Amino acid sequence: MRIRGDGGGDEEEAAMAVVSAPPQHLVFAYYITGHGFGHATRALEVVRHLIAAGHDVHVVTGAPEFVFTTEISSPNLHIRKVLLDCGAVQADALTVDRLASLEKYHQTAVMPRESILRTEVEWLNTIKADLVVSDVVPVACRAAADAGIRSVCVTNFSWDFIYAEYVVVAGHHHRSIVWQIAEDYSHCEFLLRLPGYCPMPAFRDVIDVPLVVRRLHKSRSEVRKELGIKDDVKVVIFNFGGQPAGWKLKKEWLPDGWLCLVCGASETQELPPNFIKLAKDAYTPDLMAASDCMLGKIGYGTVSEALAYKLPFVFVRRDYFNEEPFLRNMLEHYQCGVEMVRRDLLTGHWKPYLQRAMTLHPCYDGPINGGEVAAHILQDTAVGKKYISGKLSGARRLRDAIVLGYQLQRAPGRDVGIPDWYSVSEKEIGVRPAPTYHEVNGSAESSFEDFKILHGDIQGLTDTMAFLTSLSGLVGNDPRSPEKQSRERVAASVFFDWEEEIYVARAPGRLDVMGGIADYSGSLVLQMPIREACHVAIQRSNPMKQKLWKHTQARQLANGGAVPLLQIVSFGSELSNRAPTFDMDLSDFMDGDKPISYDKAKEYFSQDPSQKWAAYVAGTILVLMTELGVVFTDSMSILVSSSVPEGKGVSSSASVEVASMSAIAAAYGLNIPPRDLAILCQKVENRIVGAPCGVMDQMTSACGEANKLLAMICQPAEVKELVSIPTHIRFWGLDSGIRHSVGGTDYGSVRVGTYMGRKMIKCAASDLLSESLPSCPPIQSGNTNSDEYEEHGVDLLKSEASLEYLCNLPPHRYEAVYARDIPEIITGDAFLEKYGDHNDAVTTVDPKRSYCVKAPTRHPIYENFRVEAFKALLTAAKTVEQLSALGELMYQCHYSYNACGLGSDGTDRLVNMVQEVQHRKTSQDGGPSLFGAKITGGGSGGSVCVIGKNCLKSSEEIFEIQKRYKAATGYLPIVFEGSSPGAGNIS
Repeated sequence: MRIRGDGGGDEEEAAMAVVSAPPQHLVFAYYITGHGFGHATRALEVVRHLIAAGHDVHVVTGAPEFVFTTEISSPNLHIRKVLLDCGAVQADALTVDRLASLEKYHQTAVMPRESILRTEVEWLNTIKADLVVSDVVPVACRAAADAGIRSVCVTNFSWDFIYAEYVVVAGHHHRSIVWQIAEDYSHCEFLLRLPGYCPMPAFRDVIDVPLVVRRLHKSRSEVRKELGIKDDVKVVIFNFGGQPAGWKLKKEWLPDGWLCLVCGASETQELPPNFIKLAKDAYTPDLMAASDCMLGKIGYGTVSEALAYKLPFVFVRRDYFNEEPFLRNMLEHYQCGVEMVRRDLLTGHWKPYLQRAMTLHPCYDGPINGGEVAAHILQDTAVGKKYISGKLSGARRLRDAIVLGYQLQRAPGRDVGIPDWYSVSEKEIGVRPAPTYHEVNGSAESSFEDFKILHGDIQGLTDTMAFLTSLSGLVGNDPRSPEKQSRERVAASVFFDWEEEIYVARAPGRLDVMGGIADYSGSLVLQMPIREACHVAIQRSNPMKQKLWKHTQARQLANGGAVPLLQIVSFGSELSNRAPTFDMDLSDFMDGDKPISYDKAKEYFSQDPSQKWAAYVAGTILVLMTELGVVFTDSMSILVSSSVPEGKGVSSSASVEVASMSAIAAAYGLNIPPRDLAILCQKVENRIVGAPCGVMDQMTSACGEANKLLAMICQPAEVKELVSIPTHIRFWGLDSGIRHSVGGTDYGSVRVGTYMGRKMIKCAASDLLSESLPSCPPIQSGNTNSDEYEEHGVDLLKSEASLEYLCNLPPHRYEAVYARDIPEIITGDAFLEKYGDHNDAVTTVDPKRSYCVKAPTRHPIYENFRVEAFKALLTAAKTVEQLSALGELMYQCHYSYNACGLGSDGTDRLVNMVQEVQHRKTSQDGGPSLFGAKITGGGSGGSVCVIGKNCLKSSEEIFEIQKRYKAATGYLPIVFEGSSPGAGNIS
């Protein structure tokens, strides 16, 4: 037999390998990781061949014994139940807890490390092991080295690679775990690498072997006969590794006439008549081969057996398990995989995926005797044979090390995956083709469809890739084509010069976790940038060369020649009441040699309600002219495409403003720090659009980071810190379907009432101060008597008389001194007569209106306290009490909004549903998974923010609330989940 160690392998010859008995009896110690059954089942196949050759195998595992004993009945099999690593800790079938994984590994393998090594070395010597095999327990390799025994690993991934990304989230103090694991693996003689492999640079030498697949015991017809299933009945096997016990499966989830075989169901779980419960020790390969497709999660065992038996595999992605993209690529390459969206799995929207699976033609035809081949190599190694790697090993290890480094250093917010520049040789199937790269003046230049990315990095953001694909689709698009096209695509296809540079910027919306309307009162706020974002593409051009629409060209001709012109296309306009295009002469922004006033600009954009949306985009140009003195002499073509839905309270307007200004700044070489850019964008909204919002929306869109809460003190806009969201906590947004607008009268009147309350407090403090000062005795040095101070404290009164931000007033001072004198309601004329003005630059007091004052004044004072407490609690111990306290603060905020008049029936209904789910008692009560909810942003509709455990149960409950809300109102709420980086964190 000849086997190459160059990564390509000679699989045809390897497939012919037969494990023949050597001249001596051998003892193998086979260590199996504690992560899932897949490792045990593939190790089982190797062990079976070693025992068949007459050797003793001692299996060290945490897996149940029946996994081995039902397949191998031999006195040469010895099972030792020991857990020496923990793998990835899963909160449920689809959720990996990254921090918990590292913490448990630390407890399992790091803290008792010295004791483990002593015990294992002694045990290996006791059994007189000839070879140690690991799949893929790190410490086993080190223990073998200490015992003077050679070791080999058999795997498709290693834990240093899997844990690498977890370290990014959990903190660099966990890096030592990764380095220790890599060092342990370095003691290994070589790696037997299975198909669908990840980068594994810790291993010195690599030998590729075929798929390790369990053999079949029964034919398809035999299995179906035993189960009473006819040959023509479609069968799907539901296989989530024993995790999904308790899921409520429903009859209507399957296509008519289908049956579903359920693995891992609990003994008490009741199933519909078209679902069949399998025994816990059922032999899965036979059942898979007897099925027409499989629904499950990706793992080596499920993927290898699906490929081997040509079984279409409908898979649902897991969070944060880095093995998955490589196995997924192999599935897709061999036309064996269909991805199902997690929400559709939980809500039973299975039929389209199962029907799609039936159209696949799996085509894997490689060898599947990896267990036999691996056993032969292990046997030869145990008797002293040397396997020397080929010349490509060093290059391969360098490539793998680069990819591992990428995983360690990559920015938060990117999807789990591999960098685009990772490529493999023709023989190494498993990774999809990547864009080509060219080296230009020492910098990477990538090709994307019809474009070349000259500068910047899409950072693996899938929505940016989709936007670039959409943009590329406009190239060469013929607007005269008979195919029906949207108006905006027709307009956009003709106004870019595709031979010239185009600048693209991205800015996300935000979920208001805590703080909300207290931002304009100076509160601390906690905001999360959401996954949905706005993309803006801009091209600047000489007015003589700009491509023009027919009507703009006609206008220019009528005006006597080419002048700088602005043309804007907004994708998605046909989903709302707005025109798809907007254009204007940039000279309209000039009044003589100066920019026009903001008031005139506001009037300008209000002329046509269908085009008022353009103020968010074009308004950024006027603000740059006014505030920074930028002179725009070129024409501009701007394309806006936003996935942040409007009117949902997730800051669609701020994302458009930040993306627009970022793109313009890039096109014109303006270096504007993210904080300054956010403040400029707030001016667009306040002064040109006319919405009296605070600055937290723009700050989050510009300065936020993925999977972190932006903690900002709005005085006016100081980022305090970026707070990592603990891995056991998750936030969702649920849209009520009631349109929210910060330009609405409710939001504006509450803001007016808040500033009225501030003015009243300042005046009251001034009155108290004037009463106190005449009788205040001079302070003598060293005198500590209490009579140095008046009852209310002179210094406190001075600061309160000049109070700039209402949130700087502590709740106890408000209650002790001012609360009783703040009226519930006051008319505008009464206020103006007594106090003159409320001193807010972006709102006005209407003398004819009555304003609620007490609740809007009280809200920001207490909200600032709640946000401070919320932030502090995020770092507390991970307990139910912690989550309950966080949820209680959110509930208090919600009802405080209601007291201000900013509630709505829809948001109240959603919050009440969260409470019902939280407090209900069930027969399988494992405690609540959802803990709190609140209305977000400006209130009066929009979305609610929900806090819960980061687990599958909480996701199920979110979707339950979604369905219940639709049943009650007829509206299916949008669910916002996930996070992405702000514009300032994308180069």
